[in-house]
Amino acid sequence: MIESDRAHDAAQGAAPEDAAQDTAHDVRDDEAVSRFVERFAADLVEAGMQRMGARVFAALLVSDSGALTSAELAEQLQISPAAVSGAIRYLAQVDLVAREREPGSRRERYRLYNEVWYETMTRRDQVLTRWESTMRDGAKILGPGTAAGQRASETAEFFEFMQHELRTMLERWRAHQAARADRAEER
Repeated sequence: MIESDRAHDAAQGAAPEDAAQDTAHDVRDDEAVSRFVERFAADLVEAGMQRMGARVFAALLVSDSGALTSAELAEQLQISPAAVSGAIRYLAQVDLVAREREPGSRRERYRLYNEVWYETMTRRDQVLTRWESTMRDGAKILGPGTAAGQRASETAEFFEFMQHELRTMLERWRAHQAARADRAEER
């Protein structure tokens, strides 16, 4: 699913040479946008994301194009190119951004995937599958009659429940998107 979403992003021209180059920049309060970036980055850090990665991710998220160069990120966030590089390396490793070359240039742009949150949740489902399997093995090893074995078994059951709920929620999200698109076409 994730690979098909990425292929869809590429086929849809997710990088339309950024003709829109953040056109709303002229009407936005740059200071308010900066505060929002820092606030959301702080929320991401509190949830466990690396600090500089969170700031770069938030900056990409608020850009209209969803893509910025290293120089643009460094200027916007007032950080060094090395800090941008480290953050991008982290974000690429966790599949939150893609690197792409600017046509006719040696510069790279860093882009969010169109459905970054959907993809993130899809990967979370895969993690829950691994954790459930590990906990089931652990429950057998620890013994079903022991407190630790029962705890491992209940943890596996929780992960199984979460997987089912997550899949159902993602299906409902797709249905919601389709209904929204249908309503937009009717207008």
